[in-house]
Amino acid sequence: MTDQAQSRSNEPSVRFTGINKFYGDVAAVRDLTLDVAEGEFFSLLGPSGSGKTTTLRLIAGFETASSGQLAIKGRDVTQTPPHKRDIGMVFQNYALFPHKTVEQNVAFGLRMRGIGREETAQRVRDALALVELSGYGDRRPSQLSGGQQQRVALARAVVIRPRLLLADEPLGALDRKLRQTMQFELRAFQRTVGITMVYVTHDQEEALTMSDRIGIMHDGALVQVGTPREIYDRPRSRFVADFIGTSNFLEGRVESQDRGEVIVAIPGDVRVRVARHESDGETGATATIALRPEKIRILADGEHADNRVDGQINGQTFLGESLLSKVQLKSGQELLVRHDDAVSRSGFGVGALVVLGWNADDGVLLASD
Repeated sequence: MTDQAQSRSNEPSVRFTGINKFYGDVAAVRDLTLDVAEGEFFSLLGPSGSGKTTTLRLIAGFETASSGQLAIKGRDVTQTPPHKRDIGMVFQNYALFPHKTVEQNVAFGLRMRGIGREETAQRVRDALALVELSGYGDRRPSQLSGGQQQRVALARAVVIRPRLLLADEPLGALDRKLRQTMQFELRAFQRTVGITMVYVTHDQEEALTMSDRIGIMHDGALVQVGTPREIYDRPRSRFVADFIGTSNFLEGRVESQDRGEVIVAIPGDVRVRVARHESDGETGATATIALRPEKIRILADGEHADNRVDGQINGQTFLGESLLSKVQLKSGQELLVRHDDAVSRSGFGVGALVVLGWNADDGVLLASD
């Protein structure tokens, strides 16, 4: 392989460099710089209005950047029209033609590209087999379930053999159980085909389940990028910690730093030890600690923990596989604690006095939003 060919093979599938998108004075996307690797399942996650769908539309060419550069497979496509970008797209409403059969829907993109009849027929058969819909070619969309329609839309997107597959909330119209099933099927499909996928969702569980990496968007900006575990375990800001999963927040002031730990004083005359990681934790600065409910334990007599606080259980919610207890501290603050139901059966029900504990590495000292 030549040096030039090697360089091309190492190019990211998608590269944003300083992309901005304005609608008048409103910034829908702000200073977006991001690489999506070849073969990666990359999810854009954020609340409504965060800029994730606009970002997807910029890749597709349905929107044009106000400034910056967008490259696909090393080629600048910032001003390239959609039909010349060689991209497949799956929408939330599937956008199937109701008057056409499944086979005709899947073949549509091939016919628009002038592909011959025999090759079109073979590629449609292959695409339907890939999404496990062989034998459904003569049916109309109205004769299919929601999950089957989603598979037809997926087959139509990949039959053209695109460089890149985009998906905009493709499972949003499905009920919860079917959506969970389709999450696994879609991820398995992406791995089988080996295609790069950029996936937009507002569903945090969906992003955590399916993605190689996640980009969190807020007010048009990309605020954190990482693997699902990095995003969940080490959020960089209160927004991310609050948006992904459930977090308790302890507010205080940095009192000291010692041996790689930060000591934070919180109300109730309590000192909390937090492992430093990336935070500076300057002495005297205000501090916010994020603490996941499942990281907190109800301590037995003599059990050790880096941090210990006294409290009283004043509410419990049964979640099936676990129990969520609401524990009020002496300061008045309430902490959510997720634990096995056996804990409540051991006498730690509503009204019980408990000692909560967690390790220094379980809390995250957050940067200011």
